[in-house]
Amino acid sequence: MTTKKHEVPQELLASRLADYKKPEDLIGENDLLKQLTKLLVEKALDAELTEHLGHERHEAVATPAATPATARA
Repeated sequence: MTTKKHEVPQELLASRLADYKKPEDLIGENDLLKQLTKLLVEKALDAELTEHLGHERHEAVATPAATPATARA
């Protein structure tokens, strides 16, 4: 079976949804939709921050050497 890079396999979706019996389970308080939305937003923000900073979260970053202008401070 071939899937696109970001496509979720149907078997995985079906297995995750198997325990949900009522519409409220999917779209009610503490529902699956809220959990998925939270995860999606967190992943998007992490990716944006990584792109902006140029390194992963908690990754060690080399400190640039002192220059004469910063050494006086």
